[in-house]
Amino acid sequence: MSDVSLSAVTVAYEGRPVVRDLDLAVASGEWLSLIGPNGAGKTTVLRAITRLVPFDGDIHIGGRAVARLSSRDLARGVAMLVQEPQMPAGMTVSQYALLGRSPHLGYLGKESSRDRRIVRDVLRRLGLDELASRALDRLSGGERQRAAIARALAQQAPVLLIDEPTTSLDVGRQQSVLELIDQLRREQELTVIAAMHELTLAGQYADRLALLVGGRLVAIGPASEVLTEPAIAEHYRAQVKVIEMNGSGTAVVPVRR
Repeated sequence: MSDVSLSAVTVAYEGRPVVRDLDLAVASGEWLSLIGPNGAGKTTVLRAITRLVPFDGDIHIGGRAVARLSSRDLARGVAMLVQEPQMPAGMTVSQYALLGRSPHLGYLGKESSRDRRIVRDVLRRLGLDELASRALDRLSGGERQRAAIARALAQQAPVLLIDEPTTSLDVGRQQSVLELIDQLRREQELTVIAAMHELTLAGQYADRLALLVGGRLVAIGPASEVLTEPAIAEHYRAQVKVIEMNGSGTAVVPVRR
């Protein structure tokens, strides 16, 4: 099971709360997108789930308390794609993606033919197979982002956390990456929690949206209920037109003042 639950989770930086008494329940296999204006606490929620920041309250994955998991068990259960991953100079795309297999390696830390096969498949699906032997520092911004996604997907953890997955990608790559994540979610019953700025993409791909404002949950539900013009005007201070896409999700279009 890969369900994720947060109960009364609070995170503070230097005594200042940035996430406050957050309760969330994400079903196994569900895609939940965290949305909200800058500084709402979206990234902090993801970091708390992976224990990258201390928190008060309880977080469980598959019924197991995150606070009690070993680092190895946590890495086997949760993969996270951060906004600005560290990429060692000189390392190739293939070598970097193989790092995602680290939690699964044996005592000697040697990757198997299965590990290499998993990485090859992920690189192929992301259109990176021709760049497998290229050094990371010779990649464009969009290629580096796809390499980071490859590492996260190669980890094959049942819970995938993604922080702005479409950063630096053009519209075609945005679509292909999100389609791949959704396809793998269905094939492998992944639970996906994504922090997303692009409201239209969030509304098209997520099963539910959780709107955070000032570290608090102010709305949760399907896009049709959360992405309303009054809510966006109130919380984003933006004038928009919300359009239902005939079964293909919800589009949020800025309207010039």
